[in-house]
Amino acid sequence: MALISKKKLIYPISNGLRRYLIKYGREVDIPIHYFELLRFSSSIALYDSKDQDTLWETVFYEQSDREEIHLNVKMIYALLKSGGDMTVMEHLFVDRIDLCVYGNTQPFRVRIVNRINDNFDYFYVKNADASRVYGLEFEHLLSPNRISYLVHQNTLIEEHIAGIPGDKFMRAHMEDPHLNPIRLAKEFVKFNERCFVRLLGDMHSSNFVIDVTPDFEETHYRIRAIDFDQQSYEGKKSIYLPQYFKENNALIQLGMKYITPESMLQYQKEERALISRRLKTARQGILDILRCMEHDVISLPQNITSLKEDLAKHYGNDKFLACKNMGSIMRTSLEELIKK
Repeated sequence: MALISKKKLIYPISNGLRRYLIKYGREVDIPIHYFELLRFSSSIALYDSKDQDTLWETVFYEQSDREEIHLNVKMIYALLKSGGDMTVMEHLFVDRIDLCVYGNTQPFRVRIVNRINDNFDYFYVKNADASRVYGLEFEHLLSPNRISYLVHQNTLIEEHIAGIPGDKFMRAHMEDPHLNPIRLAKEFVKFNERCFVRLLGDMHSSNFVIDVTPDFEETHYRIRAIDFDQQSYEGKKSIYLPQYFKENNALIQLGMKYITPESMLQYQKEERALISRRLKTARQGILDILRCMEHDVISLPQNITSLKEDLAKHYGNDKFLACKNMGSIMRTSLEELIKK
């Protein structure tokens, strides 16, 4: 079982990482920052359609602040979704701003609605944490998913990743007669492999969503991470393997029932081959982000020592033991992938 005993530390964005963000167009001047959204005057608990407390609170601003704040968050949405084309704002309005009261960084979630057709979307305003930025960038470069995010000073803007939350899916959809258990189990194996190769930790059921796509013959599934602040931080190998989280037991048991050891090995090799291909196509970006990471502090010394020893034993490769930081561990993990 994977256990995280202590709250993760928040690491500031270094000068090297900032230069990377500028080079690749992630650093963008925005009209409002995280700390400005903290000026709310009151809040109420947000309940879902079944009257369950979501642990988010809807915040309210004084009349003198609200108009300006709503205009600025709409401008951020235009920057995130259309590269700053402000004409997209014409029919949009801010329906709600929510604050997550239980998260490490207490993010804000903004709900944007199109008044013409009532279609809505979300995005998040967070304190910028270097670990999370590295996690987002590696997800963009090494996974099958593209990620849209922006950074300015100490504020991070993230797009909403659509899908059914993993914990909700396991409660409400596992008995669905249309469920394809083999495809879902296969996707969990591949997701497990992706997380381990790129060292994304803490992927229990609340930190990923399941994207369900009906096809003309079958249903396809993709599991997508939605929380990236445990990128290369923890010292235990098991933290980077979703298969060791008890919250994921329903998916784990599905795999034990429907996936043979031979099939699992095949799916792991397939996923590693895909990641290797992405490494080659995004070679310059990967080299640049690894150089930043190797000169950055994003974990504790004891975590670095523990993880490199675990991975050296796992891969039978003593090169991990020479690693001085999480960046060099990440580089060695990717080199191990290419080698095999």
